[in-house]
Amino acid sequence: MDRKNLIIFTLLALLLAFTDAHAVNHKQPTVILNGPWKFKTGDSLQWAAPDFNDAGWETVDLTAPPGSHDGDVGLTGYVPGWAARGHADYSGYAWYRLKVSLDSLKGNSLALAGPPAVDEAYQLFVDGRLLGSAGDFSGPVPVAYSIQPRMFGLPDSISNRKVITIAFRVWVSAATLSQGTDLGGIHIAPELGKKSDIEARYKFRWRQTIKGYIVEVAEFATFILLAVTIALLRKPVKQHTWFIIALVLLGLVRANQAFYYWLQAETSHQIDIITLVILMPLVLGSWLMAWRDWYRVERPVWIPPVILALTLVYMCGQLFSLPWVSDTVPHAVFQAISNYSRLLFALVLAIIIGVGVRQQGKQGWLYLPAVLLISTGLFAQELSELHIQGIWFPFGVGVSRTQYAYAAFSAVMFGLLVYQQGRKKIPQERH
Repeated sequence: MDRKNLIIFTLLALLLAFTDAHAVNHKQPTVILNGPWKFKTGDSLQWAAPDFNDAGWETVDLTAPPGSHDGDVGLTGYVPGWAARGHADYSGYAWYRLKVSLDSLKGNSLALAGPPAVDEAYQLFVDGRLLGSAGDFSGPVPVAYSIQPRMFGLPDSISNRKVITIAFRVWVSAATLSQGTDLGGIHIAPELGKKSDIEARYKFRWRQTIKGYIVEVAEFATFILLAVTIALLRKPVKQHTWFIIALVLLGLVRANQAFYYWLQAETSHQIDIITLVILMPLVLGSWLMAWRDWYRVERPVWIPPVILALTLVYMCGQLFSLPWVSDTVPHAVFQAISNYSRLLFALVLAIIIGVGVRQQGKQGWLYLPAVLLISTGLFAQELSELHIQGIWFPFGVGVSRTQYAYAAFSAVMFGLLVYQQGRKKIPQERH
Protein backbone atom coordinates (compact mmCIF):
# COMPACT_ATOMS: atom_id res chain seq x y z
CA MET A 1 0.00 0.00 0.00
CA ASP A 2 1.53 3.35 -1.02
CA ARG A 3 1.79 6.30 1.34
CA LYS A 4 -1.22 8.16 -0.12
CA ASN A 5 -3.54 5.18 0.21
CA LEU A 6 -2.22 4.46 3.69
CA ILE A 7 -3.06 7.98 4.84
CA ILE A 8 -6.54 7.76 3.29
CA PHE A 9 -7.13 4.40 4.96
CA THR A 10 -5.99 5.74 8.32
CA LEU A 11 -8.24 8.80 8.03
CA LEU A 12 -11.18 6.51 7.33
CA ALA A 13 -10.27 4.49 10.40
CA LEU A 14 -10.22 7.68 12.46
CA LEU A 15 -13.62 8.64 11.08
CA LEU A 16 -15.02 5.26 12.04
CA ALA A 17 -13.56 5.61 15.50
CA PHE A 18 -15.18 9.01 15.97
CA THR A 19 -18.57 8.15 14.52
CA ASP A 20 -19.11 4.73 16.07
CA ALA A 21 -21.95 5.30 18.52
CA HIS A 22 -22.04 1.89 20.15
CA ALA A 23 -20.61 1.48 23.62
CA VAL A 24 -17.86 -1.11 23.89
CA ASN A 25 -18.61 -4.04 26.12
CA HIS A 26 -15.37 -4.66 28.02
CA LYS A 27 -16.56 -8.20 28.74
CA GLN A 28 -16.98 -9.09 25.09
CA PRO A 29 -16.08 -12.69 24.21
CA THR A 30 -12.59 -12.18 22.87
CA VAL A 31 -9.58 -14.24 23.86
CA ILE A 32 -6.85 -12.08 25.37
CA LEU A 33 -3.64 -13.78 24.31
CA ASN A 34 -1.66 -13.35 27.51
CA GLY A 35 0.17 -16.60 26.95
CA PRO A 36 2.49 -17.67 28.35
CA TRP A 37 4.21 -17.06 25.03
CA LYS A 38 7.36 -18.76 23.88
CA PHE A 39 10.03 -16.10 23.41
CA LYS A 40 13.46 -16.03 21.80
CA THR A 41 15.86 -13.29 20.74
CA GLY A 42 17.38 -13.62 17.28
CA ASP A 43 15.76 -14.16 13.91
CA SER A 44 14.77 -16.96 11.56
CA LEU A 45 11.67 -17.08 9.40
CA GLN A 46 11.50 -20.81 10.10
CA TRP A 47 10.30 -19.87 13.58
CA ALA A 48 6.93 -18.92 12.07
CA ALA A 49 6.19 -22.54 11.08
CA PRO A 50 3.48 -24.21 13.20
CA ASP A 51 5.51 -27.43 13.56
CA PHE A 52 8.69 -25.69 14.71
CA ASN A 53 9.95 -27.05 18.04
CA ASP A 54 10.13 -24.13 20.48
CA ALA A 55 10.41 -26.27 23.61
CA GLY A 56 13.79 -24.76 24.45
CA TRP A 57 12.56 -21.17 24.32
CA GLU A 58 11.91 -19.09 27.42
CA THR A 59 8.35 -18.15 28.35
CA VAL A 60 6.84 -14.68 28.66
CA ASP A 61 3.51 -13.97 30.35
CA LEU A 62 1.75 -10.83 29.08
CA THR A 63 -0.87 -10.84 31.84
CA ALA A 64 -1.03 -7.29 33.19
CA PRO A 65 -1.65 -6.38 36.83
CA PRO A 66 -5.09 -4.88 37.55
CA GLY A 67 -5.24 -1.20 36.65
CA SER A 68 -2.00 -1.15 34.69
CA HIS A 69 -1.73 1.18 31.71
CA ASP A 70 0.91 2.77 29.53
CA GLY A 71 2.50 6.04 30.60
CA ASP A 72 1.21 8.06 27.66
CA VAL A 73 -2.43 7.86 26.59
CA GLY A 74 -3.71 5.36 29.16
CA LEU A 75 -3.87 2.15 27.11
CA THR A 76 -4.82 -0.61 29.54
CA GLY A 77 -3.17 -3.99 30.02
CA TYR A 78 0.40 -2.69 29.80
CA VAL A 79 3.39 -4.82 30.88
CA PRO A 80 7.16 -4.16 30.76
CA GLY A 81 9.13 -5.19 27.68
CA TRP A 82 12.03 -7.58 27.31
CA ALA A 83 14.59 -5.06 28.62
CA ALA A 84 13.01 -5.58 32.05
CA ARG A 85 12.89 -9.35 31.57
CA GLY A 86 16.58 -10.15 31.38
CA HIS A 87 17.45 -8.68 27.96
CA ALA A 88 18.35 -5.10 28.88
CA ASP A 89 21.07 -4.69 26.25
CA TYR A 90 19.46 -6.61 23.41
CA SER A 91 18.20 -4.81 20.30
CA GLY A 92 17.18 -6.28 16.98
CA TYR A 93 14.76 -9.11 16.25
CA ALA A 94 12.93 -11.35 18.69
CA TRP A 95 10.04 -13.78 18.28
CA TYR A 96 6.90 -14.58 20.26
CA ARG A 97 5.06 -17.86 19.55
CA LEU A 98 1.77 -19.14 20.97
CA LYS A 99 -0.45 -22.13 20.19
CA VAL A 100 -4.13 -21.19 20.57
CA SER A 101 -7.11 -23.52 20.80
CA LEU A 102 -10.10 -22.49 18.67
CA ASP A 103 -12.63 -24.73 20.43
CA SER A 104 -14.63 -21.76 21.75
CA LEU A 105 -14.44 -19.89 18.43
CA LYS A 106 -14.73 -22.70 15.92
CA GLY A 107 -16.87 -22.02 12.87
CA ASN A 108 -16.81 -18.25 13.19
CA SER A 109 -15.19 -15.66 10.96
CA LEU A 110 -12.16 -14.76 13.06
CA ALA A 111 -9.90 -11.75 13.41
CA LEU A 112 -7.00 -10.71 15.58
CA ALA A 113 -6.47 -7.32 17.21
CA GLY A 114 -2.78 -6.54 17.04
CA PRO A 115 -0.96 -5.40 20.17
CA PRO A 116 -1.49 -1.62 20.46
CA ALA A 117 1.81 -1.07 22.26
CA VAL A 118 4.95 -2.62 20.77
CA ASP A 119 8.58 -1.55 20.55
CA GLU A 120 9.09 -0.92 17.71
CA ALA A 121 7.79 -2.78 14.65
CA TYR A 122 6.34 -6.24 14.09
CA GLN A 123 5.12 -8.83 11.61
CA LEU A 124 2.26 -11.23 12.36
CA PHE A 125 2.30 -14.87 11.22
CA VAL A 126 -0.51 -17.39 11.65
CA ASP A 127 0.39 -21.01 10.94
CA GLY A 128 3.46 -19.82 9.07
CA ARG A 129 1.56 -17.38 6.86
CA LEU A 130 2.34 -13.65 7.01
CA LEU A 131 -0.91 -11.79 7.72
CA GLY A 132 0.37 -8.24 8.10
CA SER A 133 2.77 -5.92 9.84
CA ALA A 134 3.27 -2.66 11.68
CA GLY A 135 6.26 -0.98 10.09
CA ASP A 136 8.06 -1.42 6.78
CA PHE A 137 10.08 -4.65 6.55
CA SER A 138 10.95 -4.38 2.85
CA GLY A 139 14.52 -3.17 3.41
CA PRO A 140 17.50 -4.64 5.25
CA VAL A 141 16.56 -2.65 8.37
CA PRO A 142 12.88 -2.25 9.28
CA VAL A 143 11.44 1.27 9.19
CA ALA A 144 9.34 2.01 12.25
CA TYR A 145 6.29 4.22 12.44
CA SER A 146 3.99 4.82 15.37
CA ILE A 147 2.22 1.69 16.59
CA GLN A 148 -1.49 2.04 15.94
CA PRO A 149 -4.41 -0.25 16.75
CA ARG A 150 -4.57 -2.87 14.00
CA MET A 151 -7.03 -5.57 13.03
CA PHE A 152 -6.05 -8.63 11.02
CA GLY A 153 -8.67 -10.89 9.47
CA LEU A 154 -7.84 -14.60 9.63
CA PRO A 155 -8.37 -16.76 6.52
CA ASP A 156 -11.66 -18.68 6.57
CA SER A 157 -9.73 -21.94 6.21
CA ILE A 158 -8.25 -21.40 9.67
CA SER A 159 -11.55 -21.05 11.53
CA ASN A 160 -12.25 -24.80 11.35
CA ARG A 161 -8.92 -25.84 12.83
CA LYS A 162 -8.60 -26.98 16.41
CA VAL A 163 -5.29 -25.23 17.14
CA ILE A 164 -3.40 -22.46 15.38
CA THR A 165 0.09 -21.08 15.92
CA ILE A 166 0.42 -17.31 16.21
CA ALA A 167 3.88 -15.80 15.88
CA PHE A 168 5.07 -12.21 16.17
CA ARG A 169 8.41 -11.21 14.70
CA VAL A 170 9.32 -8.02 16.57
CA TRP A 171 12.15 -5.59 15.90
CA VAL A 172 13.47 -2.75 18.04
CA SER A 173 16.41 -0.43 17.42
CA ALA A 174 19.19 0.23 19.90
CA ALA A 175 18.18 3.91 19.81
CA THR A 176 14.67 3.15 21.04
CA LEU A 177 15.86 0.62 23.61
CA SER A 178 18.21 3.20 25.13
CA GLN A 179 15.29 5.46 26.04
CA GLY A 180 14.01 3.38 28.94
CA THR A 181 14.56 0.37 31.16
CA ASP A 182 11.31 -1.47 30.35
CA LEU A 183 11.23 -1.22 26.56
CA GLY A 184 11.44 -3.87 23.86
CA GLY A 185 8.79 -6.11 22.36
CA ILE A 186 5.09 -6.51 23.08
CA HIS A 187 3.61 -4.49 25.96
CA ILE A 188 -0.12 -5.20 25.52
CA ALA A 189 -1.40 -8.64 24.60
CA PRO A 190 -3.17 -9.12 21.26
CA GLU A 191 -6.75 -10.42 21.20
CA LEU A 192 -8.45 -13.11 19.14
CA GLY A 193 -12.16 -13.51 18.52
CA LYS A 194 -15.09 -13.24 16.18
CA LYS A 195 -14.57 -10.57 13.57
CA SER A 196 -17.41 -8.40 14.90
CA ASP A 197 -16.06 -8.52 18.46
CA ILE A 198 -12.50 -7.76 17.38
CA GLU A 199 -13.77 -4.88 15.26
CA ALA A 200 -15.41 -3.42 18.37
CA ARG A 201 -12.14 -3.71 20.29
CA TYR A 202 -10.27 -2.20 17.37
CA LYS A 203 -12.55 0.85 17.34
CA PHE A 204 -12.31 1.15 21.11
CA ARG A 205 -8.51 1.19 20.93
CA TRP A 206 -8.69 3.87 18.24
CA ARG A 207 -10.91 6.00 20.43
CA GLN A 208 -8.38 5.67 23.23
CA THR A 209 -5.59 6.74 20.89
CA ILE A 210 -7.56 9.67 19.51
CA LYS A 211 -8.57 10.88 22.97
CA GLY A 212 -4.97 10.64 24.10
CA TYR A 213 -3.77 13.12 21.48
CA ILE A 214 -6.82 15.26 20.72
CA VAL A 215 -5.58 17.77 23.31
CA GLU A 216 -2.49 18.32 21.16
CA VAL A 217 -4.64 19.39 18.22
CA ALA A 218 -6.77 21.57 20.48
CA GLU A 219 -3.62 23.27 21.75
CA PHE A 220 -2.44 23.85 18.18
CA ALA A 221 -5.76 25.52 17.34
CA THR A 222 -5.64 27.58 20.54
CA PHE A 223 -2.09 28.79 19.87
CA ILE A 224 -2.99 29.80 16.32
CA LEU A 225 -6.09 31.63 17.57
CA LEU A 226 -3.98 33.37 20.20
CA ALA A 227 -1.44 34.39 17.55
CA VAL A 228 -4.20 35.86 15.37
CA THR A 229 -5.68 37.67 18.38
CA ILE A 230 -2.33 39.24 19.24
CA ALA A 231 -1.86 40.30 15.61
CA LEU A 232 -5.26 42.01 15.68
CA LEU A 233 -5.13 43.61 19.12
CA ARG A 234 -1.48 44.39 19.80
CA LYS A 235 -0.18 47.21 17.65
CA PRO A 236 2.27 47.60 16.08
CA VAL A 237 2.33 43.96 14.98
CA LYS A 238 6.05 44.15 14.22
CA GLN A 239 6.78 44.49 17.93
CA HIS A 240 5.09 41.13 18.58
CA THR A 241 6.37 39.21 15.57
CA TRP A 242 8.50 36.88 17.69
CA PHE A 243 5.58 36.12 20.00
CA ILE A 244 3.43 35.14 17.03
CA ILE A 245 6.25 33.01 15.57
CA ALA A 246 6.77 31.30 18.94
CA LEU A 247 3.08 30.44 19.20
CA VAL A 248 2.96 29.01 15.68
CA LEU A 249 6.11 26.92 16.17
CA LEU A 250 4.91 25.55 19.50
CA GLY A 251 1.54 24.77 17.93
CA LEU A 252 3.30 22.81 15.18
CA VAL A 253 5.19 20.76 17.77
CA ARG A 254 1.97 19.85 19.55
CA ALA A 255 0.03 19.07 16.36
CA ASN A 256 2.85 16.99 14.89
CA GLN A 257 2.80 14.68 17.89
CA ALA A 258 -0.85 13.87 17.25
CA PHE A 259 -0.35 13.49 13.51
CA TYR A 260 2.56 11.12 14.10
CA TYR A 261 0.39 8.74 16.09
CA TRP A 262 -2.72 9.15 13.95
CA LEU A 263 -1.52 9.29 10.34
CA GLN A 264 1.80 7.42 10.10
CA ALA A 265 3.00 9.99 7.57
CA GLU A 266 6.35 10.20 9.40
CA THR A 267 8.77 7.50 10.42
CA SER A 268 10.19 7.44 13.93
CA HIS A 269 13.44 8.88 12.55
CA GLN A 270 11.67 11.65 10.68
CA ILE A 271 9.76 12.84 13.73
CA ASP A 272 13.06 12.88 15.65
CA ILE A 273 14.54 15.23 13.06
CA ILE A 274 11.45 17.41 12.64
CA THR A 275 10.56 17.76 16.30
CA LEU A 276 13.70 17.21 18.37
CA VAL A 277 16.35 18.61 16.03
CA ILE A 278 14.50 21.41 14.20
CA LEU A 279 11.33 22.53 15.93
CA MET A 280 12.24 22.30 19.62
CA PRO A 281 15.42 24.43 19.37
CA LEU A 282 13.51 26.97 17.29
CA VAL A 283 10.70 26.95 19.85
CA LEU A 284 13.04 27.70 22.75
CA GLY A 285 14.91 30.39 20.84
CA SER A 286 11.74 32.05 19.57
CA TRP A 287 10.13 32.12 23.03
CA LEU A 288 13.13 33.85 24.52
CA MET A 289 12.99 36.43 21.74
CA ALA A 290 9.22 36.70 22.23
CA TRP A 291 9.49 37.56 25.91
CA ARG A 292 12.37 39.94 25.19
CA ASP A 293 10.14 41.88 22.81
CA TRP A 294 7.07 41.57 25.03
CA TYR A 295 8.94 43.07 27.98
CA ARG A 296 10.77 45.49 25.64
CA VAL A 297 14.16 44.45 26.95
CA GLU A 298 16.73 46.17 24.74
CA ARG A 299 19.69 45.65 27.06
CA PRO A 300 21.89 43.72 27.54
CA VAL A 301 22.54 43.91 23.80
CA TRP A 302 24.21 40.49 23.81
CA ILE A 303 20.93 38.66 24.41
CA PRO A 304 19.83 38.13 20.74
CA PRO A 305 23.21 36.78 19.51
CA VAL A 306 23.45 34.51 22.56
CA ILE A 307 19.95 33.16 21.85
CA LEU A 308 20.95 32.49 18.24
CA ALA A 309 24.13 30.72 19.31
CA LEU A 310 22.29 28.60 21.88
CA THR A 311 19.69 27.63 19.30
CA LEU A 312 22.34 26.43 16.84
CA VAL A 313 24.31 24.60 19.53
CA TYR A 314 21.13 22.95 20.79
CA MET A 315 20.27 21.84 17.25
CA CYS A 316 23.69 20.24 16.81
CA GLY A 317 23.51 18.61 20.22
CA GLN A 318 20.07 17.18 19.49
CA LEU A 319 21.12 15.87 16.09
CA PHE A 320 24.28 14.08 17.17
CA SER A 321 22.77 12.76 20.39
CA LEU A 322 20.42 10.59 18.31
CA PRO A 323 21.89 7.07 18.52
CA TRP A 324 20.87 6.16 14.97
CA VAL A 325 22.62 9.11 13.29
CA SER A 326 26.13 7.65 13.48
CA ASP A 327 27.96 4.85 15.27
CA THR A 328 31.17 6.88 15.58
CA VAL A 329 29.73 9.97 17.28
CA PRO A 330 30.01 10.23 21.10
CA HIS A 331 26.26 10.47 21.66
CA ALA A 332 26.54 10.96 25.41
CA VAL A 333 28.74 14.02 24.91
CA PHE A 334 26.25 15.64 22.56
CA GLN A 335 23.37 14.74 24.87
CA ALA A 336 25.20 16.58 27.64
CA ILE A 337 25.65 19.57 25.30
CA SER A 338 21.89 19.54 24.65
CA ASN A 339 21.11 19.38 28.36
CA TYR A 340 23.46 22.23 29.26
CA SER A 341 22.12 24.29 26.36
CA ARG A 342 18.64 23.98 27.80
CA LEU A 343 19.87 25.17 31.19
CA LEU A 344 21.50 28.17 29.53
CA PHE A 345 18.22 28.90 27.73
CA ALA A 346 16.51 28.92 31.13
CA LEU A 347 19.19 31.24 32.55
CA VAL A 348 18.86 33.73 29.69
CA LEU A 349 15.07 33.63 30.06
CA ALA A 350 15.42 34.42 33.76
CA ILE A 351 17.65 37.40 32.91
CA ILE A 352 15.11 38.68 30.37
CA ILE A 353 12.23 38.38 32.81
CA GLY A 354 14.23 39.92 35.65
CA VAL A 355 15.19 42.94 33.57
CA GLY A 356 11.68 43.23 32.14
CA VAL A 357 9.94 43.15 35.52
CA ARG A 358 12.37 45.71 36.92
CA GLN A 359 11.73 48.03 33.96
CA GLN A 360 7.94 47.69 33.84
CA GLY A 361 7.14 47.31 37.52
CA LYS A 362 3.56 46.26 38.24
CA GLN A 363 2.81 45.69 34.55
CA GLY A 364 5.77 43.33 34.32
CA TRP A 365 4.53 41.25 37.25
CA LEU A 366 1.20 40.92 35.46
CA TYR A 367 2.81 38.84 32.71
CA LEU A 368 4.77 36.59 35.09
CA PRO A 369 2.09 33.85 35.44
CA ALA A 370 2.05 33.44 31.66
CA VAL A 371 5.86 33.19 31.62
CA LEU A 372 5.86 30.52 34.33
CA LEU A 373 3.11 28.49 32.66
CA ILE A 374 4.71 28.43 29.22
CA SER A 375 8.07 27.64 30.82
CA THR A 376 6.51 24.66 32.59
CA GLY A 377 5.97 23.14 29.17
CA LEU A 378 9.17 24.35 27.54
CA PHE A 379 11.32 22.98 30.37
CA ALA A 380 9.30 19.85 31.09
CA GLN A 381 12.44 17.72 30.87
CA GLU A 382 14.10 19.59 33.72
CA LEU A 383 10.97 19.48 35.89
CA SER A 384 10.73 15.72 35.40
CA GLU A 385 14.34 15.35 36.52
CA LEU A 386 13.25 17.01 39.77
CA HIS A 387 10.76 14.12 40.17
CA ILE A 388 7.74 16.37 39.69
CA GLN A 389 4.80 14.31 38.46
CA GLY A 390 4.43 14.69 34.72
CA ILE A 391 1.16 12.97 33.80
CA TRP A 392 -2.25 12.15 35.24
CA PHE A 393 -5.01 9.85 33.96
CA PRO A 394 -8.41 11.45 34.54
CA PHE A 395 -11.17 9.24 33.10
CA GLY A 396 -8.52 6.78 31.94
CA VAL A 397 -6.91 9.19 29.46
CA GLY A 398 -3.39 10.53 29.92
CA VAL A 399 -3.11 14.30 30.36
CA SER A 400 0.39 15.62 30.86
CA ARG A 401 1.67 18.42 33.06
CA THR A 402 2.66 20.24 29.88
CA GLN A 403 -0.87 20.02 28.49
CA TYR A 404 -2.33 21.47 31.68
CA ALA A 405 0.30 24.24 31.67
CA TYR A 406 -0.31 25.20 28.05
CA ALA A 407 -4.08 25.26 28.57
CA ALA A 408 -3.65 27.54 31.58
CA PHE A 409 -1.17 29.71 29.66
CA SER A 410 -3.65 30.21 26.83
CA ALA A 411 -6.40 31.17 29.28
CA VAL A 412 -4.11 33.64 31.07
CA MET A 413 -2.95 35.23 27.81
CA PHE A 414 -6.47 35.64 26.48
CA GLY A 415 -7.43 37.15 29.83
CA LEU A 416 -4.52 39.60 29.70
CA LEU A 417 -5.37 40.64 26.16
CA VAL A 418 -9.01 41.27 27.08
CA TYR A 419 -7.97 43.17 30.21
CA GLN A 420 -5.51 45.37 28.33
CA GLN A 421 -7.98 46.00 25.52
CA GLY A 422 -10.56 47.07 28.10
CA ARG A 423 -8.12 49.49 29.71
CA LYS A 424 -7.44 51.07 26.32
CA LYS A 425 -11.15 51.76 25.81
CA ILE A 426 -11.65 53.49 29.16
CA PRO A 427 -9.75 56.70 28.27
CA GLN A 428 -11.51 56.81 24.89
CA GLU A 429 -14.93 56.58 26.55
CA ARG A 430 -14.03 59.34 29.02
CA HIS A 431 -12.85 61.51 26.18
